[in-house]
Amino acid sequence: MPRSLVRQVRMLAAVATSGLLLGMASPVQHTSFFPEKRAGANNKKQETRNQEPETSNQEQEASNVAGALTPTSRRAYEEVLKLRIGPARMMLRPELALTPNAPAPLLVADCADFAELLVSQDASRYEAIVDAQQARLSALGKAPASALRDYARAEIRMHLGLNQLVFQHEVLGTWNLRQAFQQMQAVVKRYPTFLPARKTLGICQFAVGSLPQGYHWLLRLLGLPGDVDAGLKNLQLAATQRHDFQTESQIYLALIREAYLKQPEEGIRLAERLHAQQPDNLLFTFLRISCNKRQHRAEAALAAYEARPQGPGYQPLPYLRHMVADLLLYQGSYAASERENLAFLREYKGRHYRKDAAFKLYLAAWLGGQPAASVAAYRQQINLAGPTDVEEDNYAQQYYNKALALNPILTRARLQIDGGYYRPALATLRTFRGTPTTPQRDNIENPYRWARALHGLGRLDSARLGYELTLKVSGDNAPYYFAPQAALQLGYLCLADGQRAQAKMYFEKALNYPWHEYKNSTDAKAKLALRELK
Repeated sequence: MPRSLVRQVRMLAAVATSGLLLGMASPVQHTSFFPEKRAGANNKKQETRNQEPETSNQEQEASNVAGALTPTSRRAYEEVLKLRIGPARMMLRPELALTPNAPAPLLVADCADFAELLVSQDASRYEAIVDAQQARLSALGKAPASALRDYARAEIRMHLGLNQLVFQHEVLGTWNLRQAFQQMQAVVKRYPTFLPARKTLGICQFAVGSLPQGYHWLLRLLGLPGDVDAGLKNLQLAATQRHDFQTESQIYLALIREAYLKQPEEGIRLAERLHAQQPDNLLFTFLRISCNKRQHRAEAALAAYEARPQGPGYQPLPYLRHMVADLLLYQGSYAASERENLAFLREYKGRHYRKDAAFKLYLAAWLGGQPAASVAAYRQQINLAGPTDVEEDNYAQQYYNKALALNPILTRARLQIDGGYYRPALATLRTFRGTPTTPQRDNIENPYRWARALHGLGRLDSARLGYELTLKVSGDNAPYYFAPQAALQLGYLCLADGQRAQAKMYFEKALNYPWHEYKNSTDAKAKLALRELK
């Protein structure tokens, strides 16, 4: 299987950890996220493709009743959603003993296992959890047919396939994902009003549909049909109507809007509202921290971290330490950042993000003025064995391989911009002085950092000039991410101003750059922006 395809599906598993599994918080009402397209021939074709079989009121009511969780399972899932895995399992034990083939407790028990394994990344728990998942699938085969039974079977198989992919069992994982995808399609066809299946099918359709064009032949061969528009439509149906799993649908939709469609505010509002409803929910706190971090609000993210729920019963979440280490690095608190990343590496049992942590330890030691031996030791740690499936690890490894000499001024400015410290970043950038011997990479990065800081301050005309200068200095073949990202940002700015032809030109330009550190995510965003223009 091509490596980039494996990365895409593993990314889906990472999103599943962030958006987690099934939502049981109080429903949050949303207006339509994606406006209806104008009427015309294309719409009629889309309507025909997505046409749903007619369902009587009795069938719809039966489908909804069959899809409801039991009160005990619902309470247990509230604990799972809070990442209180142990208490959730204790709640489920009597119901599982009394009704061992019932879909509701089997599904929630699987969600508890899936959450534990993806959060902990503990390989020593992998075999036991996979065995339990297969036993649940066998038990569901003995249960009477219903929307919830069929949905639980497809969802558990999806969890199984994602676990197998994350832990490097790619052939088995791909086969189970293919089976789960097809089973979920069948659930939607048989129970068209059962909204949880729309949620999972929508995620799959979007994830597969956003892959590069060159992999579509393989996806067809695997029986994994992607369709971004249909995926978003299914997700929106699940996000805007009340059902047991509505909150999860809302989280997924908000994350997609933020990551791919450059619409972050809904995600932050959702995270704040969910946290206000359940301040003891560790997952919602994680969502709140990560949304603020991605939107360059380091102080808000640090405040959310300080207010996180703690105590016995919560699943350990060492990745939070890695996130906080980044926030402290942005702030310039280098010694504190170093302590958090060292604690992350001690507590975390997974293989991903270790290279990124080593790179951030190197930056903290270097910018913090530690002895050269300490700086070199952290840099060497980047090259220890480990995967590069996530872009952060890939970036760290590429930095090590190319033996880049980072500029301390531009590096400090980058970190300040990442934290939303835009005015301090501009002050830092004013101290940069180019010379005839300045490396090409630095000459390209300098205007890009200016543009990012000005963009963050809302000085959009000045930001445009900086992005355009980045493109000019870079040319078309420089193997760095600055120009592709500048083109992407220019596309978004033009789109916001209604300059659709220019936006299209910039998005296409972002796609046409050769390999760079963030090509997968940049290309996916540009591709989806071009789809929106249509």
